[in-house]
Amino acid sequence: MRKFLFALLALTLLPLAAHAADYRGKQVSIYIGYGFGGTYGAYARLFADHLPKHIPGEPTIIVQSMPGAGGIRLLNYAANAMPADGSHLFVPPDSVVISQLLQYEGAKYDARKFHYIGGSEQTNMVWVVRADTGVKTVADLKTKEIASGHSGPGSTAFMIPALAKELLGLKVKLIAGYEGSNKTILAIEQGELHASAFNWLAWEVAVPHWFDKAKPFAIPILQVGLAPDPAIPDVPMLSAMVPADDLPLVNFIATHGIIGRSLAAPPGTPDDNVKTLRTAFAAMLRDPAYREDANKRKLRVIATSSEALDAAVKSSIDNASPPVLAKARKVLYDK
Repeated sequence: MRKFLFALLALTLLPLAAHAADYRGKQVSIYIGYGFGGTYGAYARLFADHLPKHIPGEPTIIVQSMPGAGGIRLLNYAANAMPADGSHLFVPPDSVVISQLLQYEGAKYDARKFHYIGGSEQTNMVWVVRADTGVKTVADLKTKEIASGHSGPGSTAFMIPALAKELLGLKVKLIAGYEGSNKTILAIEQGELHASAFNWLAWEVAVPHWFDKAKPFAIPILQVGLAPDPAIPDVPMLSAMVPADDLPLVNFIATHGIIGRSLAAPPGTPDDNVKTLRTAFAAMLRDPAYREDANKRKLRVIATSSEALDAAVKSSIDNASPPVLAKARKVLYDK
C-alpha cells in the first residue's frame, strides 16, 4: 500500500515538474535588427558558437539579420510573427524599452511580453566625432556643425545626439539610413559623416586605432549611461551637463545600458523552452571557454540574469513618468 501511495503521489506531481526541452536534430535561429559587422552580430555569432553545447540535444544555431528602423522592424516581427516554438530567438536592440515608451511611430510590440534569456554585456552609448572637424568637446558644437549618422529614429545612435542637440543647443545634422555601426563607421572613415553614437565596445572592436592619443582620428566627446564606462572614465556624462530639470529625461534614456547585448524569445514561447534556454545561457556565461573566446574577439562579458533583465524592463515601463515621456517625445520627435 505504501509503495502504491508513493507511486500515486509521484504521478500526481509529474505534470508540475519542469522538463528540459530537447533540441536534438533541431536548428535555432538568432536574429539581429541591424546589418552584420557591429557588436550585435559579434555577440550573436559568439552565442551561436557556444550556446549549443549547453542545450540538451546540442542544436545547430545560425544568425540572421533583419535591419530596419533602428531595430524596430525586428521587434515588430518578434512580437507579431516570429515562430514561438523555442527555435527562434533575437538580440533585442538596447533601445527596446525607450522606443516603446516614446511611442515611436511603427513600434507594435510590448517589451514586457518578451522572454529574456540573459545578457552578456552592459554598455554606455558614446558619441564620437572625427578629430579633423576641430571638435574636441561638446561645447565646440555650439559653434561648429557636424553630420552624425544613424540607422533610424528607433536607434540610440539617433536618440543620443538628438537629445544632446536639443538640451544643450548644439549644431548637428542627423543623417539616417545606415544599417548598423559597421556601415556608419565606414561612412565616417570615408568622410561622408563626421560622427555617430554607439556603445563603447563597438568603437573599440571596430576601430581601436582611431583613438591613438598621440594622433587620434576621432575623439569621444560624450557618454550616456547610469555611470561612466570604466574604459573611458574621463569622457563627460550627459547627465553632468544638463540642468536639474532635464536630468530625469537623461536618466530615462540611460536605461538602455542594462539591455546591452542580450538574448530573448518571442511571446508565447513554451515555458519548458524558456527555462532550458535560460539555464543554458547562464551556464554558457560561466564557461571558461566562452569567456576566453569573448576575450579573443575583444568582447566584454558583464553578465545580467534573465530575472534582472525582466525586472528592469517591467519596472522601466510600469514606473515611467508621464511628464518625462511627454518631454522626451517633444525633444526627440517633436510630438
